[in-house]
Amino acid sequence: MADECDLEMMRRAMELARAAAAAGEAPIGAVLADPATGEVVAEAHNQPIGLNDPTAHAEILALRAAGTRLGNYRLTGLTLYVTLEPCAMCVGAVSHARIGRLVYGAEDAKGGAVAHGPRFFEQPTCHSRPQVEGGLLAEESSELLKAFFRARR
Repeated sequence: MADECDLEMMRRAMELARAAAAAGEAPIGAVLADPATGEVVAEAHNQPIGLNDPTAHAEILALRAAGTRLGNYRLTGLTLYVTLEPCAMCVGAVSHARIGRLVYGAEDAKGGAVAHGPRFFEQPTCHSRPQVEGGLLAEESSELLKAFFRARR
């Protein structure tokens, strides 16, 4: 269940998504936070175009920054907030990082891998499954994505 801290973190992720859109990137933002302290550990927005890197999704960049900051590839207990249901690459990284909780906004029927597609966390080969909550600020995130892609078509 979303609380005020969840809303604050997702609002920050939405700000990052808008920054991505302003840079010509798909408007997706991610914030990694420590639920014990409410501290933002890392944040990022999509940058595959700007970085010429197909793996530069918001979630991956936030996980990398958190690992560097904390000096550990295991990010046990942290919460990842992301504006769109993560893809298979990103949920694999979330699992390997041992994220404790994943909160996402809009569902992604085409590319998502949590509630759609491979449903990664339901697979028997998945070794670490975070608590998952979808739908936080989903309408706002969905509208931002639709407007971004509508303007490019």
